[in-house]
Amino acid sequence: MPLVCRLPAPSSLLGSRAWAIKRCAAPIRSRRAIAMPASSQLVEALDPVQKRLMFEDECILVDEKDNVVGHDSKYNCHLMEKIETGKMLHRAFSVFLFNSKNELLLQQRSSTKVTFPLVWTNTCCSHPLYRESEMIFENQMGVRNAAQRKLFDELGIAAADSPVDAFTFLGRILYKAPSDGKWGEHELDYLLFLKRDEVAVNPNPDEVAAVRYVNQAELKELVRQADAGEGGIKLSPWFRLIVDNFLYKWWSLLEEGKLGEAVDESTVHWLL
Repeated sequence: MPLVCRLPAPSSLLGSRAWAIKRCAAPIRSRRAIAMPASSQLVEALDPVQKRLMFEDECILVDEKDNVVGHDSKYNCHLMEKIETGKMLHRAFSVFLFNSKNELLLQQRSSTKVTFPLVWTNTCCSHPLYRESEMIFENQMGVRNAAQRKLFDELGIAAADSPVDAFTFLGRILYKAPSDGKWGEHELDYLLFLKRDEVAVNPNPDEVAAVRYVNQAELKELVRQADAGEGGIKLSPWFRLIVDNFLYKWWSLLEEGKLGEAVDESTVHWLL
């Protein structure tokens, strides 16, 4: 049974070698009938790609100890009115991809994303889905499979460049964050590090607006800009929580070849 550790959340949740993403073909996804609420202005306002994913994707609902308790649509899991019922906590993951120079790949989320559009965040953030291959709890294999899938979907990173056994699982956080009043997040988030020497990145513009590699000093400057409100820079709330509580220490351990010292497979850190 996982331990639960409560840590304080920071007072601010905001956040050049960045390159914008040109339009390219979106990854092929399976098609099935989509059941949507009738005559919903909220639904009709969604980008077509995001609308499809909101109803096709089924998230894994969990309790605060990460036990599976059910499943529901991505749409329902991200509506604040449903999140506030306390029944939409779902499994998620955050990938941090480093190159051979120990620089971290960041992405700026697409303008069409339903939650937190155009904010800067870690390499890839998404959800394992309610499907057999992504619900394997042993060795976090379901989350690893999902992370590999989404690295390709969002950034065009091939499976050969993100083998599931190359991820280092460092721990889990539980957080809640509103986006725009209508949408938000309530996630139990698995944190994964991945270091690869040469990775071809071909971002999907339906998911990603821009990408950039940063070292620790450059990330600290990005955080300062976000705090100061400079240049419209914003950071995703989960990324900022990870930055403030764990990232720099883990990053330094990675640089020293001691990342294994940070692994904690039992604790769920509450960052609320």
